[in-house]
Amino acid sequence: MAKKIDEGTQITLDLKTIGIILFFVATVVGMWFSLNASIDEAKKLPLPPDPEVTRMEFDMKDQMIRQTIMTTSGDVDEIKEDIKRIEEKIDQLK
Repeated sequence: MAKKIDEGTQITLDLKTIGIILFFVATVVGMWFSLNASIDEAKKLPLPPDPEVTRMEFDMKDQMIRQTIMTTSGDVDEIKEDIKRIEEKIDQLK
């Protein structure tokens, strides 16, 4: 049977449990104020400058892209050769 909770219901907590609850509440409140202080500080900081791409970085990325294209081109040529050989084998089987 379920017990009814009303004004006459008594809850008993030992001192250890009350201490744990108070410690938990104090920890949460402390973290709340610390987080708010960090947010306020972050709002006051200047915005970071826009990132600038250096010439060296641009050249390196360009070289990497060109190398990737050349590698892909070589792979396509190899695949074309494989397809030709497969077609020749199919023709021989007919």
